[in-house]
Amino acid sequence: MSEQHPFYAHSKPGCPVSEWQPLDQHLQNVAEKAKEFAEPFGSGEWGHHAGLLHDLGKAASEFQSYLKHANGLDDEDYDGIRINHSSAGAAYAEDVLKGVSGRTLAYLIAGHHAGLPDWFSERTGNAALQIRLEEGRENLARIRERTAALVCNVSPTQKPPGINPSNYHLWVRMLYSCLADADFLDTESFMQAEQAAERGRFSAIRELKARFDRHMEELAGKASDTLVNRTRQAVLRACREKGSRESGLYSLTVPTGGGKTLSGMAFALEHALMHGKARIIYVIPYTSIIEQTASILRGIFGDGNVVEHHSNLDPERETQRSRLAAENWDAPVVVTTNVQFFESLYAAKSSRCRKLHNIVNSVVLLDEAQLIPPQWLTPCVHVIGALTGSYGVTMVLSTATQPSLPGLEPVEIVENPAALYEQLKRVEYELPSDMASVSEWEDIAGALQKYDQVLCVVNSRRDCHELHRLMPEGTIHLSALMCGQHRSEKIAAIKHWLTEGKQVRVISTQLVESGVDIDFPVVYRALGGLDSIAQAAGRCNREGKQGRGKVVVFLPPKDPPRGLLAKAAGTTRELATMGRFQPDDPGSYKQYFELFYSRANDTGVDFLNGLQKDGSNVPFRSAGQDFKLIDDTAQRPVIVRYGDSGQWIDRLRFAGPTREIMRRLQRYVVNLPARMVDEMLADGRLQIADKSKAPDIIVQACVRYDESTGLDVYSGQVPVEDLIV
Repeated sequence: MSEQHPFYAHSKPGCPVSEWQPLDQHLQNVAEKAKEFAEPFGSGEWGHHAGLLHDLGKAASEFQSYLKHANGLDDEDYDGIRINHSSAGAAYAEDVLKGVSGRTLAYLIAGHHAGLPDWFSERTGNAALQIRLEEGRENLARIRERTAALVCNVSPTQKPPGINPSNYHLWVRMLYSCLADADFLDTESFMQAEQAAERGRFSAIRELKARFDRHMEELAGKASDTLVNRTRQAVLRACREKGSRESGLYSLTVPTGGGKTLSGMAFALEHALMHGKARIIYVIPYTSIIEQTASILRGIFGDGNVVEHHSNLDPERETQRSRLAAENWDAPVVVTTNVQFFESLYAAKSSRCRKLHNIVNSVVLLDEAQLIPPQWLTPCVHVIGALTGSYGVTMVLSTATQPSLPGLEPVEIVENPAALYEQLKRVEYELPSDMASVSEWEDIAGALQKYDQVLCVVNSRRDCHELHRLMPEGTIHLSALMCGQHRSEKIAAIKHWLTEGKQVRVISTQLVESGVDIDFPVVYRALGGLDSIAQAAGRCNREGKQGRGKVVVFLPPKDPPRGLLAKAAGTTRELATMGRFQPDDPGSYKQYFELFYSRANDTGVDFLNGLQKDGSNVPFRSAGQDFKLIDDTAQRPVIVRYGDSGQWIDRLRFAGPTREIMRRLQRYVVNLPARMVDEMLADGRLQIADKSKAPDIIVQACVRYDESTGLDVYSGQVPVEDLIV
């Protein structure tokens, strides 16, 4: 490239051309960084080639004229056209390198801003790669002579061993992550040097382990000498001892209250230090558990070393460093959701895929593994196997109710889970006299009132509302008709009142069953899945302070909502009828899940089959649109008026949906069925925030938000049978 007439990748406002970033420098920087990111999974050369080609189109005179014009410099050749700068590199890869090498790099380069494309255009139109390449060939023809020096080191490359049609799609996403993150970081380093300087600066794993060990020593020194605490120490020792074992797939089967959270972290730290793992990723099903777990981990490791990445993050805890780390997960400890983790592994957008290469060579703790949605079981199991088999990931399936995941054979960390369950047996179960003895809500309400401290878990929001209205004043209601901020406040109050020995009766949906650290002497549970009953029992006599707590399973007057909840309850009913209702036996869950999964509709099988191709016509973008652990088309978020949300709703209407405003309002969201939202918009109970500035955001209008039960959807005529949790 001529020093007298260089091409530029980026301009800098207010600076002379001499301070702009030369194109060859940017391409080389991105190539080196992408290579570094891809080396841990044997694909460094692929990352290097993608980096060299990704912005090849910026050598076009049209793009160089655009840069000058955008910076107020005269350019008589500029005609107002801004060339698509990613298509030329994609066309070069496809036409010159050919074969799998060419097609793979073409996917990466064409999508490095817009997202990985489909090959065919049936669903994505002109965004399809086969159409983008036509434009790319025209652009490449204009610049072929100019770019000869830039591409002289790019040649066809062999795929790493083990990459085949069944796992090609994940490998491409990993490469795409390397390119997207490398491009973003180099651009940021040039354009926003101060922001780039905020990245990194985390403590090493060795220092985090030292902090953790000190914390655990302090806890042990304060703990009373009880069977529960002795058993927790035994679990902790087992996790530390097994941490030195080889990378792979493990299970941690420990009863609720047995200390899984901290013991799992002990395994992760030992293992990461022994095997040079880059980070620890804690994957949790519910945001309510994330907040609790992240708070514990921040207290141990320090705020700056723990990054939360989920939709319900409290803005008060977000700093610039944590926000930047959430973009690409480069922090040593990441706490995130099942949705964020698994959906990113099938995503196509750069914002979702950027972090994937930082999952490589990590320890992943998958908490409450049984909550993987059965309809997506096959794709989730597929990526678990791929990550642990090909990308240096050690994954721990951590739960009290270990599922039987087809095709996976984890190594158990605790050698004798059955003995552990016997040692930590803290409750006695009372079952219906037969599986046809239905209890009316009035009978359940009368039974609950005999106790000063009692929790009752039901199967739907409607059931929660029906039972709560029959209870005395002061009974607490917990359901997802209450916004996150409201629920958090109620749960904090429950914990305080239990500690103080005050009267506290709670009617709740399943949202308290996983990870919410509350301890009742008596728990009632409507018939549901065996795992759900066991999780509810985990809120009973949690600390073993009384001889045995009591868990009463009853048949509610109304069956669970149709679908998975009904199938789960039906599976439990069948096991109970056969005399195999054994929630204190970890081996019983294998039988339960095998039967349950056989009844569930695993739609992910066809989805995965549609992705298993080898470099030809992979529908990356369509797959990213289709793979949703939670069907976000079935429900729609509504911002309610609770606490100080009113002032943020006013700001939303004035300023539009800025990042800060939407972060603040996320704590005040209630999800409702889409059909219900449409009807409530029509009759004025809900309204659009602002038709011009926020046309897709819905807020509470004249419908009441109750301080006890949340959004009052029951006063109207709208059917609510499909309100589940």
